[in-house]
Amino acid sequence: MKLDCGMLAHDLKTTPDYARKVEALGFDCLWSSETQHDPFLPLAVAATATTTIKLGTAIAVAFPRSPMVLAHLAWDLQKASGGRFILGLGTQVKGHNERRFSVKFESPGPKLREVVQALRAIWDTWQNGTRLDFEGRFYRFNLMTPFFNPGPIADPRIPIFIAGVNRYLCRVAGEACDGLHVHPFNSATYLGEYVHPAVTEGLQASRRSRADFTFASSTLVVIGDTPQELEQSRQAVRQQIAFYASTRTYEPVLAAHGWQDLVPHLHRKSVEGDWKGMADLITDEMVDTYAVTGSYDTIGARIRERYRGLLDRTGLYQSSQLGLDDPRLPRLVREFNR
Repeated sequence: MKLDCGMLAHDLKTTPDYARKVEALGFDCLWSSETQHDPFLPLAVAATATTTIKLGTAIAVAFPRSPMVLAHLAWDLQKASGGRFILGLGTQVKGHNERRFSVKFESPGPKLREVVQALRAIWDTWQNGTRLDFEGRFYRFNLMTPFFNPGPIADPRIPIFIAGVNRYLCRVAGEACDGLHVHPFNSATYLGEYVHPAVTEGLQASRRSRADFTFASSTLVVIGDTPQELEQSRQAVRQQIAFYASTRTYEPVLAAHGWQDLVPHLHRKSVEGDWKGMADLITDEMVDTYAVTGSYDTIGARIRERYRGLLDRTGLYQSSQLGLDDPRLPRLVREFNR
């Protein structure tokens, strides 16, 4: 299992130093997400400041961008990084697509699958000179003149990961993609009984094996070296679980343990703005199910033990991550990678 790091620095002027520190510490991949900033720009800077660490989006929202735009972004990042880029895409939910990005939200699973297919067709045209002739339900691409063709690159096989919670998208990941971004709100039971079987169906449909696929996520951790640190961290995780569990999208994660009836209660409190009341509904059993607890010396082994065979790469969920200058971080990374 590889240990990754999320991009916590979004100032492009400081990104080179940040990326070099992450690489020197021994993290395997630096992921940039689409929240308050564009996910691609920091990786473009990091690509020219590093030499070995992988770089990826976890995730970029797919539908506000044409697959042609995504194809150019990924192609240039793959070339700049010398083949270290991973394109991670997600659907986001209906409200954000329609009200934040002002784009149509329709059949998100089939549409994301088609985005992946279109990207492969466009890249094949650029790399091998094949005629661009992609005709789908949502997208059509049949024009590519030499003036707009960037031409071949040394590492044309760009891994595509998609994010998925429900069975359909997990199956699409197995059938059409190189990996799945598992949501950090997960459990070993949910992964083993819900996610992996769906991905396996997709892998079998595409005649591939488990070895051809990567499960990536970040792990909610209750971490600390003192009782006070552990309690503070535990409360933060309890609040984070309550936030995710209040959304119907993540009901399968709760249903894996018979807790799906909690969703409407949490949702009601979220509408009322009762954040403390939401956290109070999350039991210790739920925290221990969805988060891993340990000190900075033991957390790596405990994460590996819980997710062995279920995840191929993970990182500490953002709210749990140390600053890169914390003296305990190098020890944690070394212990994880041992």
